[in-house]
Amino acid sequence: MPKITAIEVKKRDPNRVNIHLDGEYAFGLARITAAWLKVGMEIDLQKIERLQADDARERAYQQTLHYLQHRARSEEEIRQNLRKHKVDEAIIEETIKRLRRGRLADDDQFAKIWVENRSAFRPRSRRALTIELKQKGLTEPAIKSALEAVDDEAMAYEAAVKRIRRLEGLEWPDFRKKLGEFLVRRGFSYSIIAPVVTKVWNERHSPKQYFEDKDIA
Repeated sequence: MPKITAIEVKKRDPNRVNIHLDGEYAFGLARITAAWLKVGMEIDLQKIERLQADDARERAYQQTLHYLQHRARSEEEIRQNLRKHKVDEAIIEETIKRLRRGRLADDDQFAKIWVENRSAFRPRSRRALTIELKQKGLTEPAIKSALEAVDDEAMAYEAAVKRIRRLEGLEWPDFRKKLGEFLVRRGFSYSIIAPVVTKVWNERHSPKQYFEDKDIA
């Protein structure tokens, strides 16, 4: 039966160790997976296979934690990232379940956070948000729940106000055209855009320059 003759911490990754059997390098493991191993311990093939399977699961989990450092991710985004790293499908699903238990993967919560962030920093229409969330792999119930409080007219107004500084000094025709095109790109319909553009213009100009909604047609 092979005997462990050395357990060496990897120089480039202190979270992993190299396992040597009978004087030769055999395989690498996460330190947490190898925590119970000792030099001089005999280890059979079955234990080796179990250790390597545990290590594959731990590596997938650690890869996902690294992926989640920058922002929350949907479950489908996590799956795609693990597939990119050639992780077995069975391990991917085990990783998702582990993340759910730790509340690190929650599509309902992800959808709500996504909508809240968009509304605060880059307001857009319900239709545009729906498309984005579908691209993230969210289910219809999760999307519907996240969009319950979204008001297109309010979002269009917020988007317009955030854009207004770039349009200072423009005359009405150019202002109407550029702000309208911007709001179209954010997914808003003409019926929402027309009164919002007029409202934003009128809030910032004198009565002599005041326009009615019909003037945007």
